[in-house]
Amino acid sequence: MSTAELARPRVKPVCIGPSWLEDPSHPSGYAHPVRSLGSRAVLWAHKWLRNAEGGNWLCTPEQERFVTWWYAIDEHGRFIYRDGVLQRLKGWGKDPLAAVIAAIEFLGPCRYDPDGGVHEDFWGHLQPIGRQQPQAWVQIAATSKDQTRTTMTIFPWLLSRAAIEEYGIDLGKEIINADEGRRRIECVTSSPSALEGMRSTFVIRNETQHWLSNNEGHAMNAVINRNNAKAKGGQARALSITNAYEPGEESVAEAAREAWETVQAGRAVDTGMLYDSLEAPPEARLNADEAPDVLEAVRGDATWLDIDRIVQEILDVRNPASQSRRFYYNQIVAVEDAWITPQEWDALADPQKVPEGEQITLGFDGSKTDDHSALIGCRVSDGYVFALGVWDPAAMDPQVFRDAVDAAVRQSFKKYDVVGFFSDVQEWESYVTLWDRDLGRDKKRELCVAASRDNRIAWDMRGRQKEFTLMGAEWVHDEIMEQAFRHDGDKRLRQHVVNARRRPNAWGVSIGKEHRESKRKIDSLPAMILSRMARKTYLALPPSKQRKKRRRAAFY
Repeated sequence: MSTAELARPRVKPVCIGPSWLEDPSHPSGYAHPVRSLGSRAVLWAHKWLRNAEGGNWLCTPEQERFVTWWYAIDEHGRFIYRDGVLQRLKGWGKDPLAAVIAAIEFLGPCRYDPDGGVHEDFWGHLQPIGRQQPQAWVQIAATSKDQTRTTMTIFPWLLSRAAIEEYGIDLGKEIINADEGRRRIECVTSSPSALEGMRSTFVIRNETQHWLSNNEGHAMNAVINRNNAKAKGGQARALSITNAYEPGEESVAEAAREAWETVQAGRAVDTGMLYDSLEAPPEARLNADEAPDVLEAVRGDATWLDIDRIVQEILDVRNPASQSRRFYYNQIVAVEDAWITPQEWDALADPQKVPEGEQITLGFDGSKTDDHSALIGCRVSDGYVFALGVWDPAAMDPQVFRDAVDAAVRQSFKKYDVVGFFSDVQEWESYVTLWDRDLGRDKKRELCVAASRDNRIAWDMRGRQKEFTLMGAEWVHDEIMEQAFRHDGDKRLRQHVVNARRRPNAWGVSIGKEHRESKRKIDSLPAMILSRMARKTYLALPPSKQRKKRRRAAFY
């Protein structure tokens, strides 16, 4: 290794999934589930399966960890994960690993056996010994035959001659039978009605970034889920393999990622999805100097990938940058009319707690029915942005929802020194009036800046589009591009920011949803912009009009 290579800082990828959790107490250095059928399954694969060169199949450490987590079980022998997504860069080897897991489901020890005893895994820990699924019905599903063919053509070299003889395997191009037809692997394509009612025991959803509404991908995914739900004891499952999807296409891959992020944000119940991905960090650049290090980080154990060759693809001007990021950096890149890319926003994340008594400004954008409502704070000293509340009115009792918003606003005034508060008034006029009376004109801590002439808090976005565009959306966009502030990494705020689209108007470029009826909300973003505008207005005041910082004792 050259001196220059040693001097370069190592790129730290974005690691998603339990297989990437570090555990210094474990011999591997990574966390492993307490109970799993995976170690025995990996040993079975090593004995009965072959690699493309004809040698025994050997899982890489990265693959071993994923398989072990996929087969994690609880104390009752039920699978912890009922659904899964494996997202990797192009060429990583998703199809071969999917074929290995399909073969394990087809012939190997893939189900809990209470009478099966235990064995020592690779690390000396006792693990349960699984049993075969005697009625295995494995499906390789895709929206076209070409996609299923990629996986199906692996089995002729993957299944060893010994396995073919031992299990009585009949290799076909679209159906593989074993045990005199009692077990099978088959490929299925877009025909939801034909799939309905099938009692498959395991499904590989192949290339779900291509599963769209117009090719019946969503309908097929729904049928697969319904079929699996009928299985006794939660034994039937499905695993998706995918590249980074293209946002805005509304693919099954996109829906899965958004569902996972919603759970991570605490806005939905965790129903058991294993999401595993290794992605380039937000700040990663596409250039000859940095690309090799980035690729080395995101390829994981896939050392067979030719980094120099991939760099040439990245540098080829005929390949769009967004395509290179999706295929080779495994990054989910925003659509062309996105206001901000996920990478640009994530680069500003800096989770920290804002101490009580800090001078802040507030921004609020609300809805009482369909859209979300958000209260965002902005620290005056450095512009740090943090979420104080994001609410979905459709998920709450109307009065409870309104009371929660009102309580959060009032609590913010008690906890912090609020010097400015800009709130949109649509659907919240009565509350804005009360907030102005009770909080904005409080003799102890009167707001230093006024949103409008008659109300210190009311900032009507409908009547001030020019100001919101020029002094709000465009100005904050420039700040993000210049990395001029940091935020708390709140996942709800992030989702709204990356959902926003560029909306040109007579004065410049503002923000908006994909379309009027879109379910992709953006309400935290205008709230954030309003909080930033309130701070900017406050800082523009002469020092004599600004409030001196107060001690915590001055707050109720």
